[in-house]
Amino acid sequence: MRLMSLSLLALVSCGPKAPPETAAVTESVPVEAANPAIEGVENTALKALLAEHWDTSMEWYPTWATGLGDHRFNEKLTDNSEAAVASRREQAAIWLTAARAIPADSLSKSDALTLALFITSIENNQAREACRFDEWNFSPRSNPLVDLNYLPEIQPLENIHDAEVLMQRWNAIPGSIEQSIEALKRGAADGWYANAESTERVIAQIEGELAKPTAEWVLYSPALAKVEAFSDEDAASFAEDLMGSVDEGIRPALQAYVDFLKAEILPNARPNDASGLSTLPDGATCYAALVRNFTTLDVSAEDRHTVGLAQLESIHDEFREIGGRVYEIDDLAAIFEKLRTDESLYFETSEQVQAKADEALDRATEAMDGAFGILPQAECIVRPVPDYEAPYTTIAYYRRPNPDGSKPGEYFVNTYAPDTRPRHEAEVLAFHEAIPGHHLQIAISQELPGLPMFRKHMGQTAFVEGWGLYSERLADEMGLYSGDVDRLGMLSFDAWRAARLVVDTGIHHKGWSREQAIAFLEENTPLAKNNIDNEVDRYITMPGQALAYKTGQLEILDMRAKAEAALGESFALADFHDVVLGSGAVTLPVLRANVEAWVLAQETDQ
Repeated sequence: MRLMSLSLLALVSCGPKAPPETAAVTESVPVEAANPAIEGVENTALKALLAEHWDTSMEWYPTWATGLGDHRFNEKLTDNSEAAVASRREQAAIWLTAARAIPADSLSKSDALTLALFITSIENNQAREACRFDEWNFSPRSNPLVDLNYLPEIQPLENIHDAEVLMQRWNAIPGSIEQSIEALKRGAADGWYANAESTERVIAQIEGELAKPTAEWVLYSPALAKVEAFSDEDAASFAEDLMGSVDEGIRPALQAYVDFLKAEILPNARPNDASGLSTLPDGATCYAALVRNFTTLDVSAEDRHTVGLAQLESIHDEFREIGGRVYEIDDLAAIFEKLRTDESLYFETSEQVQAKADEALDRATEAMDGAFGILPQAECIVRPVPDYEAPYTTIAYYRRPNPDGSKPGEYFVNTYAPDTRPRHEAEVLAFHEAIPGHHLQIAISQELPGLPMFRKHMGQTAFVEGWGLYSERLADEMGLYSGDVDRLGMLSFDAWRAARLVVDTGIHHKGWSREQAIAFLEENTPLAKNNIDNEVDRYITMPGQALAYKTGQLEILDMRAKAEAALGESFALADFHDVVLGSGAVTLPVLRANVEAWVLAQETDQ
């Protein structure tokens, strides 16, 4: 899934516009009663803190603000200069001091939880500063081209004023790309380099875009939009201005970025046998912070590695059971070979991939009522991964809806090379990314009443991805899988996430090579080869994130099992889900406390 930030203030070290002057939060900060940034908050000091934090964050990260429907900064991009990054970190420290000064024992239960989540998130992100991601880390999923190509999807364009604002933002792009180059120079000076595989892929990705005529560029696409308020002269003038912005500013800046990668990064990039964080300065410190950040638990990398191996053993037993039933095969390697090589299990056309995704989403949407009390209002649609990204990225991701209703939730499915896309994994993929997975959880979180903005629109990856993985098995309970072959797809995805625990910790904690990671996934999952290649590169460039899925799923399953045991016949699945989803994407310890409180209340009422 692709989200803006899955941990509060992952904002502190990278993101949109020059920050304002830093200042301590005081009682004099104006706070509007109807301000959504402080919705549901009672304490005056906490209101002031959250109001300033949210308003400042929108100014720092203006493209994120635009996507959320806050259009005050539509002409700007994030200032990622060294001075701006340092200033944001200083301001985060000031916010943390102010938050710690609020006496938690004087707060309501809701305010105390909000304060605790705020403090935890800032602390986690301060720990992540050891990683210096903005100074070395890029991938086919996150680089200037991919990040900037998202702008036309969120940028308003309804009149001449919007066109003028858009041009200001587009004209700021070359400077933003130059800041990315300067950041990579700072990292290189201290020995921080990306890995070679990702560097080569990003070079190929951007060169592919540079080879296209400007009229085919995503960043030129607003010129092709039909704007009712434009006269023919307005439209022609806007198209000319946009063409000039791309040709004279953006194209040369992207070329300079590629040239820099070729000349300075690639010759020094880490080889495949040194892909992990352990090969970087302070890499061990960085990875320890990421394990804590992405699990929200006090667990070690070694512990997650062990859990992953145990989970795989259990899932492999399920493969043998269903494989024997479907194919009369109980040998694990033979089952995996069947799933990888049987041509009937793969799509033939991109249209088939899209159609299957649409069908699975429609079926899941119709089945929501019985399993949930709270339902999302926002719609979810299926879209293909953009052509410029598809060869280099993973099988799918999700983008949240705009809170103002201007854009639905979007399940992006990779339709590139359809003959490598397994049919038996199509249903579980849709259920994870859309319903009952990410879309249901994230849309509900955004729509929850009585929560401040940071709790609605930021969240903990362990919760978000844990729910996504939990939803894959839940979909089976809801009767959504078409048959046992599709259940093998469900097991394939569960094995994939268990193997992630092993591979991520293998790469970054144990020093595995890229080839070791690929070999482990090939032996322990039936995933297609192209998926495995892209996934391993994802773990290399997004260290720790892969730990969230299984960790969160196992915690939710454990909470549910204990609730069922305690409540017996009075346990209601829809009520349990409403409790899990009813506070936004909280840490796993907070979620457990919420569930335990609900169980206690239910027992008291019996």
